[in-house]
Amino acid sequence: MNLSHRLAWRVVQPDHLALLGSISPQNLLSTLGVLALLIVMFAETGLLVGFFLPGDSLLFVAGYATVAGDKLGLNESLPLGWVIAAAATGALVGAEVGYYIGLHGGPALFRKRDARFFKRDYVDRTEDALHRFGPARAVVVARFVPILRTFMNPMAGVVRMPVWQFTVWQVLGGLLWTVGLILLGHFIGHVKPVREHIELMVLAVVVISLLPLLLHIVRERRRIRSGRAGS
Repeated sequence: MNLSHRLAWRVVQPDHLALLGSISPQNLLSTLGVLALLIVMFAETGLLVGFFLPGDSLLFVAGYATVAGDKLGLNESLPLGWVIAAAATGALVGAEVGYYIGLHGGPALFRKRDARFFKRDYVDRTEDALHRFGPARAVVVARFVPILRTFMNPMAGVVRMPVWQFTVWQVLGGLLWTVGLILLGHFIGHVKPVREHIELMVLAVVVISLLPLLLHIVRERRRIRSGRAGS
């Protein structure tokens, strides 16, 4: 790395760190309170640009904040009922918006096969997943997988999944995801190791949420290898 690159990295690095800090669950909750859940859940599940937002960790930390707000730098604990209501509303409304974006804007988004983010290959893979796992399982499981939950909703619209079918299963998956992670944080918030190592717990939640995707990738690679071996 030459001198100009090193200087550029030193200039950019603080900005990256500042961005990561600004979207950390603790900062979002201390700045916006319960409103953070509504905004982040909607953006992550309804807007294609929201794939980088910390959905899983925000839900878990918000649940923890309902019993230990002061330990997260909050003036008081967050009300559990409002936390659940805000998160569920953002996630469910966001998914429907994402679906209609894909339904009406899909052809324009995926017209170019060499597009950097909205590739036609994503549509083909989503359609394959819907057929292989069934619409219910695909939509529900996608809620628990970062990035996939952002793209599944518009993809379901692109492949013309019936709106009533999508709505039923996205509501079920959305409630299981939001309420489940919030209650997990709420009920284990009193455990001493959790209070002392909240960062590690958040990391564990993220890793666990990625497991379905990792298992699917492993199975796909094994299937491809076995197909090549049999040919």
